[in-house]
Amino acid sequence: MALTVGTKAPDFKTTDQDGNVVKLSDFKGKKVVLYFYPKDQTPGCTVEACNLRDNYKALQKAGYEILGISSDDEKSHRKFIEKEKLPFRLLADTDKSVHHQFGTWVEKSMYGRKYMGTARITFVIDEKGVITEVIEKVDTKNHADQILGTKPTTKPAAKAIKKTTATTSRKPVKKAVKKKK
Repeated sequence: MALTVGTKAPDFKTTDQDGNVVKLSDFKGKKVVLYFYPKDQTPGCTVEACNLRDNYKALQKAGYEILGISSDDEKSHRKFIEKEKLPFRLLADTDKSVHHQFGTWVEKSMYGRKYMGTARITFVIDEKGVITEVIEKVDTKNHADQILGTKPTTKPAAKAIKKTTATTSRKPVKKAVKKKK
């Protein structure tokens, strides 16, 4: 079941990185950013979490509580928070019940192989528990800007164009010689 803007976000009960019970209804009266991500300490998930960390004060100023959620366990979340100095809670959904409620446990495909995994989706939920935005195409480097509706503050790095020796020099390239042991 895909959740859409204007629908009530389903309440859930799970635990955070410290084993504390967390329910969405605990945040009634507050705006919540509930972002689903595939795995702790992987490149894309780290970039996304660090972007939210670096913009945490702006998100708080806008009235948002940030909750990250994946199918990793509490111990994995604790290590991720400590390593990246994340100021927000990460929720463990090891049984994938919250993923199923939000429709984020989906079939994926990599190199022709199909498997089940977490869709990187963010739900912005208002003070009454209603979904006001669903971000399906998450820009991990500028996720806070997507949530806040602002333009990215960082410019994308220009890609360096490397010239090969064949185009810059007329000298032949020497082949590497294996050394005998």
